[in-house]
Amino acid sequence: MTLKETKKPNPVIGVGLRHSHYSDLLAGEKQNVDFVEIHAENFFAKGGASRAVLSDIISTYALSLHGTSLGLGSTLPVPESILAQFAELVEFTQPMLVSEHLCFNRAKLNDKVLHSGDLLPIPYNEASLANIVSHIQKVQDTIARPILIENLSAYVEASQLVPDLRDSFTEFEFLIAMCERAGCGLLLDLNNLIVNELNRANLASEPTSFSLSNIKSRINSLPKHLVGEIHLAGFSATDPNSFIIDDHGAPVSSQCWELFDMAIQRFSGTPSLVEWDTQMPSWPVLMGEADKARAIANKHLQSPLANSRA
Repeated sequence: MTLKETKKPNPVIGVGLRHSHYSDLLAGEKQNVDFVEIHAENFFAKGGASRAVLSDIISTYALSLHGTSLGLGSTLPVPESILAQFAELVEFTQPMLVSEHLCFNRAKLNDKVLHSGDLLPIPYNEASLANIVSHIQKVQDTIARPILIENLSAYVEASQLVPDLRDSFTEFEFLIAMCERAGCGLLLDLNNLIVNELNRANLASEPTSFSLSNIKSRINSLPKHLVGEIHLAGFSATDPNSFIIDDHGAPVSSQCWELFDMAIQRFSGTPSLVEWDTQMPSWPVLMGEADKARAIANKHLQSPLANSRA
């Protein structure tokens, strides 16, 4: 399956599926959602209740498989055992989309491999680019299909962790070069862009006002064919000028809806998904967020200019 094949003439709207909503999704008539996204690691176990639930899900809904453990930006090789489980799950589910993150999560210290338990930022330089392209290509060769890489919400820059590291690309220059060299696509997470920009504005030595114009300019720099999925989410309210955590614990923010309104015009027909991972809402509330995304996407598809944006 190519990235182009996942883009449709009608809105393709999904939700992140978490344990508390399994029964809601599978109860009664088919829900008004085109696909659901699961975290791959939750379903690595073969057989048992989790695979039974997964079989029920994929019998009715298209699936997006989202990985969090490959750590493709790590300088260590991709773990063979995790990759084998990931590939087996891709084979079992035949998902419409497969994705991972632009991050590292493993390093060797005193001959021991340590796992961060989090998604950590990588430097945007040539060495880092060559490393992650090699790892992406290994994954794609293993599963025999292209994957999407998600831009990260990063709370520090790599150079703050290791002073000798320096960026030679901007974030979006790096994303474009990565996709072109690896033959992968981009999972454009709008909330991550917002959280990063808010934290830059709030925590700078001379705090500045937040504006979406910088983000919109960066999104407009992306070639249309590279974006294979869009993520929308919210973040929990905090005090002004404080650090913001990307917790996916609230409704989609007003800033994110504004960005989506712009992005779905540029990347028409791209599958778009609402994430909500903490402080879980009721199923009707989550479906309401998905319905809002569908209404925005429909609005632009019905526009006389829609064909020119495809």
